[in-house]
Amino acid sequence: MILSAAALLRESGASATSIDRVLAHSGAPRGSVYHHFPGGRAQLIDEAVALAGDFIAGLIEAAMEVDDPVEAVDAFFALWRDRLVESAFRAGCPITAVAVETNDDAPQLARSAAAVFARWQQALAALFLRHGVTEERGRRLAAFIIAAVEGAVIMCRAERSTAPLEAVATEIHDLLVHALPRHDGTAPRT
Repeated sequence: MILSAAALLRESGASATSIDRVLAHSGAPRGSVYHHFPGGRAQLIDEAVALAGDFIAGLIEAAMEVDDPVEAVDAFFALWRDRLVESAFRAGCPITAVAVETNDDAPQLARSAAAVFARWQQALAALFLRHGVTEERGRRLAAFIIAAVEGAVIMCRAERSTAPLEAVATEIHDLLVHALPRHDGTAPRT
C-alpha cells in the first residue's frame, strides 16, 4: 500500500491519492488499511513520503561513493530524465506533490516533505564538503541543486519534454566543474 501511495503521489498528487485509489492500485483489502494505518490517509501518505524520501536519499548516498561529485550529480539528473521518459512525463516527485498542496487536515505532511528535502540537501552538502567545498557553499549548492531538479521536473511534466531538465543539468554540471577543486587538489577551474 505504501508503494502504491508513493506511485500515486508521483503521478496524481496528494489530493488525488485517496484510500480507494491506493486500494485499487495495490489490490489490498480495505480492512488492511485501518489495521496498518490507524491514522488513515494522512498516515499512509506520510509513510509514502518517508519511503520515497529514503529511496532518493539512498541514491544520493550511493552517488557519494563515486570519486567525482560532478559525475554523481550528473547521474542524479540522468535518473530523473529516465523516470520522466519511462513514465511518459507522468511521474514527478512524490515529495514535491505533498509539499505544494495545502494539507490543513494533515500539517505533518508538509513537515515530512521539508525533512526529506533537508536530508537530501545534507547528503549532497556532505558530498561537496568531502571534495573540498566549504560547508556554507556546500549547503547552498545542495539547496540549489535540489530546487533546480524539482523545478525542472515540474517543467518537464508540463512541457512533456526533457529540455528543461537537460538545460538545468548542463548549467549545474558547468557550475560544479568550476566550483569544485580538481582531483589533484588544485583550485577550482575558472
